[in-house]
Amino acid sequence: MAENILIVTEDEELLDDLLRLCAAAGTEPQVAHGGPSRGAGWASWSGAASWERAPLVLVGDDCAGASGFGGASEDGTPGVDGPVPRRPGVLLIGRDWDDPGVWERGVRVGAESVALLPDAESWLTGRIADALEGVGSTALTVGVIGGRGGAGASTLACALAVTAAAAGQRTMLVDADPLGGGLDILLGAERTRGLRWPDFAESRGRVGGAALADSLPRSHDLSVLSWDRGERALIPADAMKAVLSAARRRGGVVVVDLPRQVDAAVAEALVQLDLGLAVVPAELRAVAAAHRVAARTRLVVRDLRAVVRPPGGPRRRDRHDTGLDDTEVARLLGIPLAGELPWERGLLADVDRGRPPGSAKDGALARFCGQFWEQVLSGAGAAA
Repeated sequence: MAENILIVTEDEELLDDLLRLCAAAGTEPQVAHGGPSRGAGWASWSGAASWERAPLVLVGDDCAGASGFGGASEDGTPGVDGPVPRRPGVLLIGRDWDDPGVWERGVRVGAESVALLPDAESWLTGRIADALEGVGSTALTVGVIGGRGGAGASTLACALAVTAAAAGQRTMLVDADPLGGGLDILLGAERTRGLRWPDFAESRGRVGGAALADSLPRSHDLSVLSWDRGERALIPADAMKAVLSAARRRGGVVVVDLPRQVDAAVAEALVQLDLGLAVVPAELRAVAAAHRVAARTRLVVRDLRAVVRPPGGPRRRDRHDTGLDDTEVARLLGIPLAGELPWERGLLADVDRGRPPGSAKDGALARFCGQFWEQVLSGAGAAA
């Protein structure tokens, strides 16, 4: 990024603290020693150029009373009461919790937030790092969970990620099921270099979104965080939270393959979902099992939908089929129907050849996923 964070302050102690926080976020900021003056004019202020282009501006409370702040019009142009234009991404940084005037000064400088140190240090470091990464809209995050074992959740998760990437979305596929065998195998990326879950087991706090994506294996234009073939099969909850938060900050689409058993790590993943899909075979016993899964999941995921798989395998259903209707399955589960997930002939053979689910553009899976993304992304605004 060409421009860096701008700090506006004459308080040397505050400056030292802000420089330290910027260093923790991996950046060296620009510094304007003193605020703008009305009499001198906007263009003559030393911070004028950076004020317009910096991804984030940190204004010390000591400079909030500068005569150049305040009075800009709603459209951001300089107003009669002050030459400094309003802009997004301005934070007022103070220390005194007992000074009610700090909030008024925040309004004066056009701050979107007021951060009071030292309590807000952790939040402010993350906000600085977000600005440097160019964080915009967070990723649309979709979790896929099987209503019972063998329902096809991993297949659907992989197909959703492959089709999203093929449509131009920035995509990450996250394998949150340590006993699933590894989604990198479904992608044909088991030999592709990159980090796997055990490498992130000790992750805490904030993980950089760009650094995460760059460290993972890439296949079929998407990043995948999967398991290796080692013995470790545990995702600490802190690691799940840190990694998924980083993935979401990158924008685009994140698809999470979830296990049926909910532990602390899976609970962290569920919290970050925008939408959940429960894959349920249209069989009475499968619906009974899925009812328990759906009931637990709905405690956290507000938007949970059913994806119904017809019984009988990859063959045409006939009049002797005793499977339940897809709308009936959704009704029994008490959740909306996302659609019927079709069987696709030759899928296993394609996977053995290194062609992941969803990669056959004329296949039934790709058509289902394409229709799903067209519907969901039209209202989500996920960034490509």
